[in-house]
Amino acid sequence: MTVSKLDAVTAAAVDLARAAAEEAAEAAGNFGVGDFLGVVAEGERLATHAFACPHPGYVGWHWAVTLVRATRAKAPTVNEVVLLPSDEALLAQVWVPWAERIGPGDLAPGMLLPLGDNDPRVVPGYTGGTENDEESLATRAVVHELGLGRERLLSDFGRSLAAQRWYDGEHGPDAPSSRLAPAPCGTCAFFVRLRGSLGVAFGACANEKSPADGHVVSLEHGCGAHSDVIAEAAAPLPDALWDTISDEMSLFD
Repeated sequence: MTVSKLDAVTAAAVDLARAAAEEAAEAAGNFGVGDFLGVVAEGERLATHAFACPHPGYVGWHWAVTLVRATRAKAPTVNEVVLLPSDEALLAQVWVPWAERIGPGDLAPGMLLPLGDNDPRVVPGYTGGTENDEESLATRAVVHELGLGRERLLSDFGRSLAAQRWYDGEHGPDAPSSRLAPAPCGTCAFFVRLRGSLGVAFGACANEKSPADGHVVSLEHGCGAHSDVIAEAAAPLPDALWDTISDEMSLFD
């Protein structure tokens, strides 16, 4: 790698570089320009001057002012002014699209979350031919007539994601309530098994007294509201009772 020789005239133009940095800092909102940090050669008669940025929101950043001097020119001119981070600078996180950042509970009433193109969690709800040919249209007409006309269905990948999420969640077998439960949900009268392949491992809780009521629970989950928990019968009263209170109060008459 060839290292360019620092042009003496361009390197000496610190005041020109500072003036350019101050102009950019003022336009950015009075960011300010701090100490001169040095100058490096970028190419033939091309050099970049660095100045500290004192703004509290940009700790570790610096102004980089690139100057260039044309052939046979006596003075350099400003080529570029930018604010750059150093290795210790605080940087924003890598941008993640909103549709990928959103999580459970973020979707408020009235908000729409469109399904992405080629989302692997779903598959077409009808089969046969391309979308607009006669075979496809006929198939769609039949499924609509039967009440099965969903445009998309959960794919095997989507089912696997849901199953893993439910299994690892607060209604899975590793939840604290599961470890302390008298018996698993799979043996409870309030356990309503899901249909399809997900029903092999999951169902819904229908016990209004349970904290899992209305939630998907795994067969191995459990809580203290299991249907096999029976209240202990109260101990029977003895046949003969002695009224000691009346006898004691008669002593004070």
